[in-house]
Amino acid sequence: MAERERMNIALIAHDNRKELMTQFCTAYAGILSRHTLCATNTTGKIISDATGLNIHLFMNGAQGGDEQIGARIAYNEIDLVIYFHDPNSAAYNQSIAYMAKLCDQNKIPFATNSATAEALILALDRGDLDWRDIVNPKTKPFMA
Repeated sequence: MAERERMNIALIAHDNRKELMTQFCTAYAGILSRHTLCATNTTGKIISDATGLNIHLFMNGAQGGDEQIGARIAYNEIDLVIYFHDPNSAAYNQSIAYMAKLCDQNKIPFATNSATAEALILALDRGDLDWRDIVNPKTKPFMA
């Protein structure tokens, strides 16, 4: 079997979902370690400290990290977004809607809860998301 391309995966979690994201990344560290990861600053540091995963850090979400990742999505440089958000917080509804819209426009798989994220990570591991290499050929380093 040919070696698969590395996918670019964005990890974002609201404050009361950071522990859940860390648990998720710990559970799937073996799969995630074979891909290029990026995250908002605080989330990425927490995950990296807990798992040892190499994660490119953008700014904190409140300081523009969501927008930085959003720009990568808009340029179709992200292959999968996992965004654990707080559905009970009205303040966060705008950021989740922003990410969902960008992912929908660019046909990027998008998970907002651990059940969907697990399904996507397992699909990624099976090769079900290899079609992303056609729409997002890795001709340049992701973090260039």
